[in-house]
Amino acid sequence: MSREEAYQVTLEAIAKMQWNVALILEAKAIEAEKVRNWLCTHIANGTYPDHSDQLSTSLQFNEQNIEVIEGLTKLCNGLSRNMKVIINPDNNDSDSMASMFGGMGSGDQD
Repeated sequence: MSREEAYQVTLEAIAKMQWNVALILEAKAIEAEKVRNWLCTHIANGTYPDHSDQLSTSLQFNEQNIEVIEGLTKLCNGLSRNMKVIINPDNNDSDSMASMFGGMGSGDQD
């Protein structure tokens, strides 16, 4: 397999991963809408004696979505760095290649 073919296969895999990320985000958006509807109908002023209890209940539902979005953001940033290296092979300095594989570049120190 030539280098160009390997890059093509890699870019196709990245595109499939991004499609799956889009599906995950779509499912999370649907789930967040359901949670919003539930919270709006079940959590009212009289439901909890203290406002902080009401706020902590709401935050528990949203904390999970924030963690998922944070993880997907890190994944997409990694995919973006890899695509930059593949798309622009003329700019193959040691820092970009090292970051692609999670290693230390020439500018990093121990």
